[in-house]
Amino acid sequence: MHTPQNTANRRAAPRTWAGLVLLLIPALLVSMDISVLFVAAPAIAEALEPGATQWLWMMDVYGFVLAGLLVTMGSLGDRLGRRRLLLTGAVLFGAASALLAFAPSAELFIAGRALLGLAGATLAPSTLSLIRSMFTDPRQRGAAVGAWTIAFTGGAVAGPILGGLLLEFFWWGSAFLVNLPFMVLLVALAPFLVPESRDPGAAGFDLPGAGASLVAVLGLVYAAKRFAEHGIELQGVLALLVGTAFLVLFAVRQRRTEHPLVDMALFTRPAFTAAVGSNTAVAFAAAGLGLLVFTFLQTVHGLSPLQSALWSLPVFVGTVLGAVLAGAASPRVRPGPLMAAGLLAGSAGFAVVGTVETDSPLAVLIVGYTVTTFGVGIVGTLANGLVLATAPPERAGAAAGVSETSTEFGSALGIAVLGTAATRIYSTAMEEGPSGAEGPAGETVAGAVAAAPRSEDPGALLDAAFTAYTAGVSTAALTGAAVLAVAALLVAAALRGLPPGAGGEPGGEGAAGPDAPAVGARAAADRDQAPRA
Repeated sequence: MHTPQNTANRRAAPRTWAGLVLLLIPALLVSMDISVLFVAAPAIAEALEPGATQWLWMMDVYGFVLAGLLVTMGSLGDRLGRRRLLLTGAVLFGAASALLAFAPSAELFIAGRALLGLAGATLAPSTLSLIRSMFTDPRQRGAAVGAWTIAFTGGAVAGPILGGLLLEFFWWGSAFLVNLPFMVLLVALAPFLVPESRDPGAAGFDLPGAGASLVAVLGLVYAAKRFAEHGIELQGVLALLVGTAFLVLFAVRQRRTEHPLVDMALFTRPAFTAAVGSNTAVAFAAAGLGLLVFTFLQTVHGLSPLQSALWSLPVFVGTVLGAVLAGAASPRVRPGPLMAAGLLAGSAGFAVVGTVETDSPLAVLIVGYTVTTFGVGIVGTLANGLVLATAPPERAGAAAGVSETSTEFGSALGIAVLGTAATRIYSTAMEEGPSGAEGPAGETVAGAVAAAPRSEDPGALLDAAFTAYTAGVSTAALTGAAVLAVAALLVAAALRGLPPGAGGEPGGEGAAGPDAPAVGARAAADRDQAPRA
């Protein structure tokens, strides 16, 4: 009995840690490319001159496609091989990045962002599921998942920082072209540092289920965006009905098909459901506010892209500290209180941001945002660890896809709902503002900044615009604070029975439930298969 356990929990070799470093690259870039447009948006809009509808698709299509395909690609990696899917995604990601960097029109830019979302969906679940198979020691796996969390969640913060640095010296396409050397490095080194792994018992692939999941995610996200922008109207209601219908169809099919993409029984386990729900909540709040904050820095406070990037460095550090604290505390502290504390920290940070006025010191905003990312780092590390511990090892890719879908779905919803709500608050306030607020100045704060020099009273126009935009940011921040506070209560209740370290051992009684021995047997089979692949 002791020998198999020691073998199962063998320590990782230096080569395995080098493979982890390599896997962090796509995790960082996939997340980063969601938020890089936060600072590159004005330059791209000036160069490509998109229409209003085109601009919305340029901003949203990457997250929509990514969220809609993550579960499908995670399950496909379980069957075809996770490293093989990773390398395929790396080639596609590089090609899409090149297309974006040199896109001559808004139409080709939208196509490039859609292709980038497809490629990202192949990269993200592959990285997390490969980490699951590479690290069998619970403590080392916890450290590896913490590093992955820093890369994946920190990428959303790092995107505007790197974008600001590049745009200070190069044209906007450099924010995408920077992906190419990293993808070349991944393709060259992954075959030597990352072992292949797959589900040894995998057989068929549920193509109808994959289509249903894609339609469900796209329909629900689009409905939320329409409601936030236009209120309750026919197009949004139809999208909601279609998304809900296909979600139900997907769930029913996954219970009946012989080869499901997702084991729906996982959602009967409180640890899995709480982890997925927490990922959705923090992504919703953080992504929605991130889009607004970087515009706030460059308009209301008049910072350049480079200055915005430098001011945002503490925000990234907050994510790192949260992940490190979660990794260090999880063996000794029960996951329920620890994850709830992370959610409450995020809520408190958002509440601080919600108090910001146009003349508030910039440090108040940065401190509040840093406290938020500190909480996000805690929640992300614990949630991803619980997902991997709860799911059978042979379905690690599909489980990772569910976890990351919750993150990307939350991000897309956050940008759509909070971003659109803030824009609506801005435009409503500007309708009653100065006479120079018609046209672009009445729609966006960037439009007001551009129109101010031609206005009869530039000072009055800018004051009205900055006040209106700050009101939108405050509303979004307070909404995020409420969402995370409610999530903290639900998570504390759902995870109250889990002991310390429950997320570290796959198939542990607290994480996986009564079928842990079967999970352990499948883990051994998966490890036996991986070296031969």
